[in-house]
Amino acid sequence: MTRVRRLRGAAASVALALALTTACTTGDPVDAAGEPEGTSSPGTRPAGETTATDTPAPVADPDHAVDPPGRRTGTLVGPDLRIYSKEPLSDELVERIEGNRRVERVERISLGDFGVPNGVITVAAVDPATYRNYTPYASAELQEVWDRVAGGELAIDKAVGRRLQDDEGYLKLGNDKDAAELHIGAFAPQVPQVDAVVNEKWGEDLGIESGNALLVHTGIHSPREVRKDLVRLVGDDASVTILGPNLNPGATQTAVLTGGSVAEAVGTFRYTVLGAGRIAPEQSWVDANIRTEPVPVLGSMTCHRVVFPQLRAALLEIQQRGLADEINPDEYAGCFYPRFIAGTQQLSLHSFGIAFDINVPGNQRGTVGEIDRDVVSIFKRWGFAWGGDWSWTDPMHFEMNAIVDPE
Repeated sequence: MTRVRRLRGAAASVALALALTTACTTGDPVDAAGEPEGTSSPGTRPAGETTATDTPAPVADPDHAVDPPGRRTGTLVGPDLRIYSKEPLSDELVERIEGNRRVERVERISLGDFGVPNGVITVAAVDPATYRNYTPYASAELQEVWDRVAGGELAIDKAVGRRLQDDEGYLKLGNDKDAAELHIGAFAPQVPQVDAVVNEKWGEDLGIESGNALLVHTGIHSPREVRKDLVRLVGDDASVTILGPNLNPGATQTAVLTGGSVAEAVGTFRYTVLGAGRIAPEQSWVDANIRTEPVPVLGSMTCHRVVFPQLRAALLEIQQRGLADEINPDEYAGCFYPRFIAGTQQLSLHSFGIAFDINVPGNQRGTVGEIDRDVVSIFKRWGFAWGGDWSWTDPMHFEMNAIVDPE
């Protein structure tokens, strides 16, 4: 548990109008999503003409704060391409990309994918002063968004944040039970295929690979044609994606699960978008990690290899305690199922093979569920979080949130 979380009670009542302070103070999130877009188009807004005030927003988390970004400078541009690697991009490679005659501007960022209730979100660790010029107008122009990020808070897409925040406005990043919890400082439209942003100091503490991604602006040049150049430059070390509202079938993406011991054990992979919400992880990762093995009660499951020791132990305890009849093998709905969450571009944790659904008919989303609570407690003891505990419940769903050694 982080310092931010422990101090949350004192933070909730502080108003946004307070002056910059070193105390841990947070107010309600600012809402760039509700700001009018104005009449200026991206790329033409004069530098420094923003909605900033002379007083920065309060610093919520001094231990994770960076220098306030000040008023926006430069022009707003739309990011056309994203380069995303499992490892940091080398300075030499970035210079070669910048040197391409059809690349107008680049912004180096750090990206990680974090398990959250019922899925995975992509979080960027950024320099608030420069990254904002790549975001939609409403985000870029609202100074308080970037003061909040600099002060150690999270800025997140409004729909995602509303769905995932707890009662006090915090979001847990990572599906480890002791993963860090950050206060949401702003609801703000994001760059396509980025759900939330933090500053670089938080990125380091969250374990995001530093400098493993690049936003690319191609100006008047076709992103599709520039992508061909960049794919040749980066080779197989990174994915190069055209940014837009939808991922076309055949697009290659990178999933870098971050946020604790479970994420480290699961590993990262590249995948191809298949359409209809399905994806195909790279075969080498599947071969190294996905197994079909027998387990008590359910018979046979296809999951990530790290799941099986503690899953077997949990199911064996359920069996030994006479609770096996509380799980219906015919109502098991799978473990490894590589896909996006319905209606989104966010990966499901089923894509990593560390989540499973049981007793489906009587445990639909938004209900308290009929599953036996003793069964739930056993799964929890063996390192599996239960979807019935979420604000929007999913009582059929269990996911690995801790490494537990059965020995």
